This record gives sequence, structure tokens and C-alpha cells, in this order.
Amino acid sequence: MIRQVHERCFGGAINPLGGWVNLMPNIVVLVKRVPDTNARIVVSGDRVDLSAVKWVISPYDEFAIETALQHKEADGGTVTALTLGPADSDKVLKDAKAIGVDEIVRVWDDSWAELDSNGIQSALAQAITDLGAEVVYCGKTAADTGAGSTGPGIAERLGWASVSNISDASFAGGVTVTTPVEGGSAKVSVSGNAVISCDKGGMKVRKPNVKGIMMAKRAQVNVVSASAPSPTVTIVSQTPPPAKPAGKKYEGGSAAEEVARLLRDEANVI
Repeated sequence: MIRQVHERCFGGAINPLGGWVNLMPNIVVLVKRVPDTNARIVVSGDRVDLSAVKWVISPYDEFAIETALQHKEADGGTVTALTLGPADSDKVLKDAKAIGVDEIVRVWDDSWAELDSNGIQSALAQAITDLGAEVVYCGKTAADTGAGSTGPGIAERLGWASVSNISDASFAGGVTVTTPVEGGSAKVSVSGNAVISCDKGGMKVRKPNVKGIMMAKRAQVNVVSASAPSPTVTIVSQTPPPAKPAGKKYEGGSAAEEVARLLRDEANVI
């Protein structure tokens, strides 16, 4: 009689009597609320004023959601969308629910005024542990900061492998991903707990349907707490980029030579 299964990895394990035993993975996908990339950002005083912007899921996180859902479709299990933030962040979780995730969880503590990357990664790592996750997917970088530190930082805190900027994934007998290397790409087999950050690649993300949207409206967000160290890095001030110079206007055929020169020498388009 088989008493236990050894060498567990994503989607299955080696049966001690031979063969592959399917074990449904517990998958977590990180989502972040960011200003719409088309939003006009205004600096008021020495701080960015985000009071009037539209908030959306960070674009690269959409590819993480798609990869997580494909993993579930191949191996079963559950997909939990996890975010960190106040109650306003519930919207992106419900957007993820509409796309197809199973559970939505937000980690927050009202005592948190401002967290640095160390605090964010520590709190998320604790929540991931409490959720019993076996694999975590996230976007390769957030649209608002562009730091790209969350995935590797969480992996370091969990003691897990970190695989970054994947452009493709397959789930036949485990997880195999395509990741960039100098001069090309590499196929990487992932056989243990890992945090995997996702790039766009050739992946097409699914969009919510009417049923998903209606289910998301009724979905309950599970709010959990975590501990986070006090920030050691704080924003002192923010300033907008320098204003772009006014455009030049040319009329008539006599300006053609000058326009061609500007396009060649300044715009570098010809």
C-alpha cells in the first residue's frame, strides 16, 4: 500500500512505486493597484496628486493572472489573487475575480501609513505563507514604480527560487518557463516552490465576461493582517519632469529640406 508521496513539485509528485501522481497546486498571483497608464499625473506642492486618477491592475500583473489560470487549467488547484493596500484596492481584486481567479485576499493594517519595498515584501511573504501557497506569479514590474523588486524580494524572504521575466510557460509534468538570457532565451524547469515574474511575451490575456463580472460584484474580499518593519526609505518630495519644448510648425515646399534634416538629426526617424 502506498503510504506517502515523495518529491512533490508543482502539479504532481513522484510515486514511490513509479509513475506521476497529480497533486493540485495552491497558486497565488500578486496584483497591484496602479494609476491608469493613460492618466494625467499632477504634482501638487511636493507630492503627486492621485485623487482624480482611474485605478487599474498593473498591466504586467494581467500576464501573471493569465499564467496562473493556465497553470490551474493544466493541473487543477486554486488561484488566489493577493494584493496589499487599503480598502480602495478591493477594486483590482474584483477585477481579477472577474477574469477568473478563485479567491481574493487583501493584506492590510490600518497602522501602516507608508511602507517601503522591504515592508511590502515582508508583509506579502507572510500572507503567502499563511495562505499555504506553493507557487507565486507576479508581474515583472509595477507600472507606477518600475522597480521590479517585489518578486525576487519575496522569493528571498521565503527561501524560494526566483524566476524572472518569463515570456511563456507550459505545465506538462511540472512547470517549464521561457526566460531571457544574454543573446536569446532559455527554457527553465521549475520543480519546487518559486516566485515567477511575468513579461508580456506572446501571451494573450483573457478578458472578463458578463458572468465573471456579475460574480465579482458579489465576491467577498478576505482581509488579513501581517507584520511589516518600519520603513527605512521615505519619499522626501516629488517633482514633475521638465516641460517639453513647444513644437515647430513648417509650411510649404520650401521647408522640406529643413524638415528632413530635423527628422534625421534630431528625431532619428529617417
